[in-house]
Amino acid sequence: MSSELNIIEGESTPITKPAPATHADVKAKVESKNWFYTDIVKDHFFNPRNILINDADAEKLEFDGVGMVGSPACGDGMKMWIKVDKKNDKIVDCKWQTFGCASAIGSTSMLSVMVTENGGVPVQKALELKPMDIMNRLGGLPNRKFHCSVLGDKALRAAINDHFRRSGQTERIIVEGARIIDPDLKITDKDIEEAVLDGADTIEKVQHKLKVGVFNKSCLPAVEELIRFYKEKYFG
Repeated sequence: MSSELNIIEGESTPITKPAPATHADVKAKVESKNWFYTDIVKDHFFNPRNILINDADAEKLEFDGVGMVGSPACGDGMKMWIKVDKKNDKIVDCKWQTFGCASAIGSTSMLSVMVTENGGVPVQKALELKPMDIMNRLGGLPNRKFHCSVLGDKALRAAINDHFRRSGQTERIIVEGARIIDPDLKITDKDIEEAVLDGADTIEKVQHKLKVGVFNKSCLPAVEELIRFYKEKYFG
């Protein structure tokens, strides 16, 4: 068996024969190469770069932006921290944590390398990265796991937007597929959703985290409504 066929989609340990055909990840396509990880993916899964193993390490970080997407409570979740060389507008460090599968770990590990290699990547260039760029560097991912490379990409964009917000560069914030709640700070319903998922369950905690409504208090009723909605959605 070749080195590319050692790990079946959804498994995290080497095996010597295919999983039963009824397994959800291999059903009907157990013989297809597209359902197996490449050696590069396996390397980044077993030896993830720039990962934070525990919350204690995260608390020691000095970062300029943090982004979180997904929800560990209901599926894959990703949190990413970036350090920016403000003089040269370059990302010089990238750390991350995830609750996810081998594809999520491998693709985010590779992404963290891509945005920090060769002394760092300009912020604008990092924003131009696409999930397909990550896949190409990995040598491909199983088709049904493509969304895992999107997870890291979204976390990076969220971290960059957070950096823009923290550094007063609100004109550079990119809003994608979200409803703007605070037009002055370009805070969206997605920002509030992620804040609630991160433990901000009151208007005071959300304001402390996002500064929402500082300049435009007329948006606060909408913020409170969203907090109630997301608390009910995720925590009952």
